[in-house]
Formats: sequence, C-alpha cells, structure tokens
Amino acid sequence: MPVRAPLAREFRGSYYRMTHRATLVVRVLTDSGVTGEAYVGDEDAGAREIQAALLNEIAPRVAGVDVLATEKAWEAAYPATFDILRDRRTGLVALAALDTAVWDAYGKVVGQPLWRLWGGTRDRIPMTAIGGYYGEPLGPIEEEITYYRETLGLAGMKFKVGGASPAEDAERVLRARAAAGPDFTICIDANQGYTVPQAVELARRLDGANIQWFEEPVRWHNDRRALRDVRFMGGIPVCAGQSELSASGCRDLMETGAIDVCNFDASWSGGPTAWRRTAAIASSYDVQMGHHEEPQVSTHLLASIPHGTQAECFHPDRDPFWWTLVTNKEPLEQGQFILPDRPGLGWELDWDYISHHRLDA
Repeated sequence: MPVRAPLAREFRGSYYRMTHRATLVVRVLTDSGVTGEAYVGDEDAGAREIQAALLNEIAPRVAGVDVLATEKAWEAAYPATFDILRDRRTGLVALAALDTAVWDAYGKVVGQPLWRLWGGTRDRIPMTAIGGYYGEPLGPIEEEITYYRETLGLAGMKFKVGGASPAEDAERVLRARAAAGPDFTICIDANQGYTVPQAVELARRLDGANIQWFEEPVRWHNDRRALRDVRFMGGIPVCAGQSELSASGCRDLMETGAIDVCNFDASWSGGPTAWRRTAAIASSYDVQMGHHEEPQVSTHLLASIPHGTQAECFHPDRDPFWWTLVTNKEPLEQGQFILPDRPGLGWELDWDYISHHRLDA
C-alpha cells in the first residue's frame, strides 16, 4: 500500500524541493504462515503507479513461487521493468518492493537476520545524516550538527552543495567542519548540480577539510567521463550510482574510472538482489559500496560485506518513516547502528501510522 506523509517544512537541495515523503509498504504471504514485510522507495509522485505494477503485473507472476527461491522470484518479476512507455523506475521500485519482502520472508523461514545471511561481515555499521539543506530549514548549520552528534548520536553527515557558487558552498561546508570537529564524518553531495570546472573548484577550496567523498558532483548528461575528470583533478574521492538503473550501469561507472564509492539504491533499482550483484562487481574493481538513503534496507546490506561504508538516515523532520514507522530500533552506540538479531529485516512496523497515512485509505 502507498503511504504519504507531510514533512515539517520544505527541504531544498541543488535543484529540487521536497514537502512530502512517500513509500510503498508491501507484504508477501506464504502457505506456511510466514509473512515478509518491507517498505521501499521515497517516491512522492507515482506511488499509485508503482502499487499497480506490483499488484497487476508482478503478483500474478510470482504467485506460487517458493519464497526461498529468491532468484526465481526476481526473474519472474523482472518483466515489470520492460515497458518502454513509462518511467523505468516504476517497474524497478515495484520489483524492489517484492524482492525486499521476499528476502524478509526468507530470513524468517530460516531464522536468521539478513545481514548475517548476506555475508555477516559485522553486526553494526556507522550511521550518518543527510543534511545541510539550503535555507537552513533545520536551523543554523552549527545547531544542526550538534543535534546529529548529541541528540541522535550519529557518526557524521552528508552536506548538500551544488545550488550555489563553489565559493559560497565552500564557506558553508567549512562552517560545518568547524562545528563538527575532526572526528565527525563529512561528505558533500551536489545532486548533479555542478559543471566539471565548478566541481573541481569546490574540491580545491575544500583541500584539507577531510571530506570523505564528493557525491554526484556533475550534471547528468555526460556524467561518466565528467565524474572521472572530477575524481582525477579534484583530490576528493567521488561517489555515484544512485541514479543508475542496473548493476551494469554501475559497472560502467567503475570501468570508466569514475567512482571510488558506489551508492546504488536497492529500493530504486530492483531490490537487494540487484544491489548484491552490484556489490560483487564493485569488489573486483576495488570500489567501496554505499547506499542512497533507505536505512531499513541499507543497514543489512552494508554490514554484510567487507567493502561497505556507512548507512544514511535523515533528520526526523525530513524522514518521518524511519523514525516513526519502524518501532524497534536500538539506540546508536558511538555512532554505530546495531543490526537486529531478529530474523529477516527484523523490523516491527507501526500499522496505525501506516493506516493513518495510506493513500488509498
């Protein structure tokens, strides 16, 4: 079912604005009585179309498939992505919803959490916030960082750039670094906002500021070669992949030498099955894996592999779902999110909240 909730205020990145957040909650029922549950995606538009693709195209194809046959279920659902006359993301998010819920059921059937089933590298992962929005909707930068560190207990933040000049954005990021101190992770994210010269200028202005990575620094139309150029000239590791639709698209970024970190999004692009294929490719290119948002899934994926980086969340005003819909998260320990030892994803969802915000209520 599609769920949509208003945000406390408008949030503005380089070339976009958000006032609501939406997701799709899905349940997979099995003959044995096990139910797989998940919520995926953050699509404010198109939630009903995604639901229709899931119910009308995917559900009939996977009915009767063994829930332990994850690859078979994924392949059966994949044709939902083939319609060339609609946004490719519609089928991919519907596929991700099915795949994530199937994996949750798989973990419940075998009695193991997914981070362990997928590799079990560690049982905890650093958690960082996405913030630094233009107009300071969460208060001055210094207060926002204090909230992340002291109230939420996070290990760092990803800071929005790309919507102002390199000089202005550098000043904002340096304010963040001064407020955060040297032991707080800071990444920057332009959301494809800069030209190559602008991105390189910002990177050079931030020399010595200990920026972990520069995410999607350049505009979309020539991003593989442009990302490579920023990576070679800017001196800051480059992160991209969330805008790719497939593991092969991420492979092309790696083959071009465009990225140091791949932040492919399982919820946008076909689910954990597709993300794990991408992670396997990344290991052969010595590329680290991140994940764009979606901590309810990304924490399990990133903790499962040796080349995972950190999970991302938002301020509660920017993502009410993670902080409200999931009711049984453990407190962070020194910036580390502790993975549940419960089977599957391990989450308990607030069904009263879902019922209140569902679009088809």
